[in-house]
Amino acid sequence: MATAKPAAAKKAPAKPARAPNPAFMKPLTPSAALAAVVGSAPLPRTEVVKKVWAHIKAANLQDAANKRMINADDKLKAVFGKPQVTMFEMTKLLNAHLK
Repeated sequence: MATAKPAAAKKAPAKPARAPNPAFMKPLTPSAALAAVVGSAPLPRTEVVKKVWAHIKAANLQDAANKRMINADDKLKAVFGKPQVTMFEMTKLLNAHLK
């Protein structure tokens, strides 16, 4: 009787740790409207988004019915240019305020 040999488990080679993209880590200066939310010091894009989200959470600005929508307060209205944006649109609007 022939017995089936168990297949040897082949492991894929380990992937090296992914290095952060230097373009995201470059400090950028926020506009005056955005500086009211995140401060005027140059920050990387990633930190700007983190600080804006901290402001949104602290002020409870996410729409209760649809969490993907952000209701702008006075500070964010100056940045976004409208009273409500989606979280995906927010990043595009923030980039316009970074130099």
